[in-house]
Amino acid sequence: MTSLTIAPAVADDLDEAAVVLAEAFRLDPVLRAVVPEGRDRDHRLRELFRVTLAAGPFPTGAVDLARDDTGRIVGVAAWEGPAGVRGETRRYVRHLPTLLRALGLSGLRRAARISAASQVYRPRQPHWYLAEIGVSSRARGLGVGARLLTTRLDALDRMRLPAYLESSTPVNRRLYARLGFTELGAIPGIDGAEPVAMLRLPRAD
Repeated sequence: MTSLTIAPAVADDLDEAAVVLAEAFRLDPVLRAVVPEGRDRDHRLRELFRVTLAAGPFPTGAVDLARDDTGRIVGVAAWEGPAGVRGETRRYVRHLPTLLRALGLSGLRRAARISAASQVYRPRQPHWYLAEIGVSSRARGLGVGARLLTTRLDALDRMRLPAYLESSTPVNRRLYARLGFTELGAIPGIDGAEPVAMLRLPRAD
């Protein structure tokens, strides 16, 4: 990979972006609690991420894409903007048939419980929320995730807005810490996983 371009997604990019996220999150411990191993799991993961992008970050914030020199998407960072919590239920209800196909009724209930548990540390003041970030296997270890993050975080610094996320692995938490995130605490109540809430305040020029 000789070059990397970071730019916001358009609607036609969401299917390919969902494929990248599904691959990147296949072994994620939180996602395994929602979508356990079973028939057509990869397809169900792609459907889940397509809905997640379309109902949350794409209409309310930004879906930043990293493309290699062939134009292929190799990384995705999906951010919900400060107004993302308003109307969230209504946006997801529109996609309920797809969510049921992807998760089943029991998975939908687990996802709702995890979402509720994740509100423990969510800031009350306006902020940007990193809903998902993932890098394709062919581009891991090349700094794609860091480029995606710094591009958006630099913009948030200019807007003087904080960023919030939940991290499910120690490796990711080390990257986030280097970029200025601090740990708020572990999020309880998720079987087989203990994600940690992290907050980054805007940096001065």
